[in-house]
Amino acid sequence: MLFCVLLQPSAFAEVLPGIPGFIDEMVEKHHFDRDTLTRLFDQVNHKPQIIDAINQPSTKKPWLDYRAAFVNAKRIKLGLVFWKDYQADLQRAEQKYGVPQEIIVALIGVETIYGKSTGHFRALDALTTLAFDYPRRADFFRGELENYLLLAREQHFDYLAVQGSYAGALGIPQFMPGSYRKYAVDFNGNNKIDLLGEPVDAIGSVGNYLSSYGWIRAQPIALKARVQVEDVVTDKMQHTQAEWSALGVMIAEQEGATSRLLEFTRSDGREYWLGYNNFDVITRYNNSDFYAMTVFQLAQALKLARWP
Repeated sequence: MLFCVLLQPSAFAEVLPGIPGFIDEMVEKHHFDRDTLTRLFDQVNHKPQIIDAINQPSTKKPWLDYRAAFVNAKRIKLGLVFWKDYQADLQRAEQKYGVPQEIIVALIGVETIYGKSTGHFRALDALTTLAFDYPRRADFFRGELENYLLLAREQHFDYLAVQGSYAGALGIPQFMPGSYRKYAVDFNGNNKIDLLGEPVDAIGSVGNYLSSYGWIRAQPIALKARVQVEDVVTDKMQHTQAEWSALGVMIAEQEGATSRLLEFTRSDGREYWLGYNNFDVITRYNNSDFYAMTVFQLAQALKLARWP
C-alpha cells in the first residue's frame, strides 16, 4: 500500500525492506562502503506519484493526441535550431553510425525537447521507489538502480543531485543508467562522457545506441501502406513485400526487406504502414509503436522543413 506523504529520512528502509539486502549486495559485489550507502538511502524519498506516472504512460493516449504532443510546430522550430547548431556533429554521427541526422534530432526532440526538459525527479528517488515498490518490473529497476550507483561512482556524480524522468532516465537523450554505462560515448573528444550537459555527446550516444541495436544504414524505416482487405492482421509477423501483396497489403514503391504491418486509428478511419527493421530498432528506445512512429514522423517533418 502506498503512502500519500513523503517518508522521513531513515523511514524508507523500514517501509521498503528490500533496501538493506540491496546494500549488502552492493557492498559484496561492487565494494561500496556500507556506511556510505546506508546514509545515502536514509536521504532517499519515497515518491508514490512515480508509481502513478509509470502506470499511466502517454502512449495510452489515442494515437492522434499522442502524435500531436510531439509532432508540432514547437518541436519542429526548435529542432531546426538544434540541427543548425550541431550540423557538423550530426553529419559525423550519421557517417559513423549510419543513423540519419533527422532521426537523431527527432529522438532527442521527442525525449527532452532538445535538452530543455530532462526531468524533475531525483534519479535516486525514482529508481529506489520503482525498485522496491513496483513489483511488476522490480527486477528491471533494481538493475537500473545498481547501474545508477555504479555510474555515479564512475562519473563522480553527486548521487542525490542528478535529476531525471519518473522512470530514472537521464540527460539530454534520456538514457537509463544501464544504457548510459553501455552505449554513451565521448563524441566531442574532451575525455569525459556527459549526457547531462553536453549535446554533442548525446548526439553520438543516440547514434551508437541505435547502431548497437541493429540499425541498417540506408534502409527504410516505415512506408505508408494501402490495405485492400478488411481482415488483415496487424501483429509482429514479418513478411516480404511479395507476401504482403498476396495478403492484400500494397505500398507505392518496391522494397525487398521484410516488414510488419502497423495500424493507427485516426478520426477519419485507420491508416496502415509497413514497419521495417529500423522502425523496430527505434522501439528498443521505447517499446511502443506510437513512440517509434512519432520519432519517424517528426524526423520527416524536420527533414522537409530543412530541405523543402
